[in-house]
Amino acid sequence: MTHVPAPVAPPNRILMGPGPSAISPRVLAALAAPTVGHLDPYFLRIMDETQTMLRDVFRTKNPLTMSVSGTGSAGMEACVVNLIEPGDRMVVCVNGVFGGRMADVATRCGAEVTTIERPFGEVFSPEEIAAVVKKVSPKVLGIVHAETSTGALQPLEEVSRIVHDAGALLLVDCVTSLGGLPVEIDAWQIDAAYSGTQKCLSCPPGLAPVTFGPRAIEAIDKRKSKVASWYLDMTMVRNYWSDKSRAYHHTAPINMNYGLHEALRIVLEEGLEARHARHRRNHLALRAGLEAMGVEYAVAESHRLPVLNAVRIPEGVDDKAVRAQLLNEFGIEIGGGLGPLAGKTWRIGLMGEASSRRNVLLFLAALDACLKAQGGRSSAGAGVAAANEVYGDA
Repeated sequence: MTHVPAPVAPPNRILMGPGPSAISPRVLAALAAPTVGHLDPYFLRIMDETQTMLRDVFRTKNPLTMSVSGTGSAGMEACVVNLIEPGDRMVVCVNGVFGGRMADVATRCGAEVTTIERPFGEVFSPEEIAAVVKKVSPKVLGIVHAETSTGALQPLEEVSRIVHDAGALLLVDCVTSLGGLPVEIDAWQIDAAYSGTQKCLSCPPGLAPVTFGPRAIEAIDKRKSKVASWYLDMTMVRNYWSDKSRAYHHTAPINMNYGLHEALRIVLEEGLEARHARHRRNHLALRAGLEAMGVEYAVAESHRLPVLNAVRIPEGVDDKAVRAQLLNEFGIEIGGGLGPLAGKTWRIGLMGEASSRRNVLLFLAALDACLKAQGGRSSAGAGVAAANEVYGDA
């Protein structure tokens, strides 16, 4: 007789890692709404409204702004595979895991890829970008705005000017920044960008918001070869998202789009400026608390991500033991380091729904207990007290 597994009953975690982030009950309820057909008039309305809200969050007027059916990595591949033809030159800036992945995807698309690299946790200077663009004359330069693996924030405005002066297209990874930090697609003249739903938008993983500007569309329309991926071919997918043709391409993940629609409503109800300020305030409180406990950041303050805090693991502290205790005793998930930072850093996410005063104070108290269990001295609540000073309760 076939064994029937028990019903799904996942634990209720406090998600303070690099993603996914906490999900609003409103989004979960939207996901559970009745499924309709992918060409049902109701779903077409959801698509139109989702596009409009994504333009607001991306701060763009780009008509081709939509959600790709897949996680953030699908968004990255969609952008690269549509902009790159075999033999095109592309520069990719690698200062973390996700810059490396962009270079890998570009190579698979047949690009002649040139990488420039900085150590994990550092960012690129305009001079470095200018030098490589002058040397290579690429069709596309790809760069990560908020590097999830390191907690570093890359300034983009000067980079954009340099890239466009050289006649190249600028492609930006906004997976961890969209909805938590300013992302100014039009003001910064970003030609194409992709994100994910599971970070600061606080929607489960499964969709990838993307936007393509006029120069990117022109490059796609001038392609001499078919896009290498049928599923991600914007020359076809865009017709499904057009309010004129609605040509069937593939069956959209209906309920995931319900969830994104509700998540974007929540973002815009709060307001982008207020949302960015909330993420910044909670970051400052967490920073004050960690510093009071003797925990140092791994990224220089000038380019430190407020939504993903990368900190150095104190000497003598067991990385995995602390993360396991946080999860098992307190229900808190944080991330470990990646690549050369593995075992050396923790990544503490304050993204979307997870960016709250409650989570900051709870985490500081829980970390204090974990460090004490490792044989360290208790901060006697110094971390919580320092965070409360930032919140104005001193």
